[in-house]
Amino acid sequence: MTDFAIKRKKLALFDLDGTLFNTNEVNYLAYKEALENFGFSFEHDYWYANCIGRHYKDFLADIDITDEETLKSIHRLKKQAYKKYLNYAKENNHLFEIIELIKPNYYVVLVTTASKKNVEDILKEFDKLNTFDKIFTQEDVTKMKPDPEGYLKAMQYFDIEAEDTIIFEDSEAGLSAAKASGAYYFQVFKFND
Repeated sequence: MTDFAIKRKKLALFDLDGTLFNTNEVNYLAYKEALENFGFSFEHDYWYANCIGRHYKDFLADIDITDEETLKSIHRLKKQAYKKYLNYAKENNHLFEIIELIKPNYYVVLVTTASKKNVEDILKEFDKLNTFDKIFTQEDVTKMKPDPEGYLKAMQYFDIEAEDTIIFEDSEAGLSAAKASGAYYFQVFKFND
C-alpha cells in the first residue's frame, strides 16, 4: 500500500473483474470445479451469457442452489480453485498505465465484489499488489453491486467527495453502483470481450 504523506485531492476507483483483468475464464473454471463437487454444472456459454458481473448467490440461485451452507461451500471451493486457473487471466495493460500516470494526483483504490483471497491471488500473480492505496473487497461491505456501498466507503475513507472521484467499471451491476454513488464513471468496453 502507498504512503499517505502527501494528501491528494482526487480519487480513482477501479473494479477488478472485466475492468483491470479479464478473469472470465478463470472464474468459469473455478466455479465449474466447485460445482462439480455438488453434482451441479453449467456450460461455458451459460456462464458467459448469465453469470459474468453478477454476485455468485444470484447466478447460483438461477440454477436452484439457494441453501446457505451449500452456497458458502461452493464459494469456498471456488476461492481455493481460482489460483490454479490464473494463467487464463489477462491484464488490462492500458488501464494499469493510466493508473501510474494519475497516481501523483489521485488516490488509486480497488473496489470489487471479489473475495479478498482471490483479489490477493491475482494481484500477486501479476505483481500489482502494491499498485493500490486501498482495496475494498466483498468482505468490506454488506451490500454488493449494484448497491454503491463499496464506492461510498472508499470516498468516505479518503474524505473525498463524489465530484472529485472517477470510477472505472464494466458490468451492468458495477455501472449502476457507480452511477448511484454520484461520482463520474467510465465504462470499460472492449477489454471485457
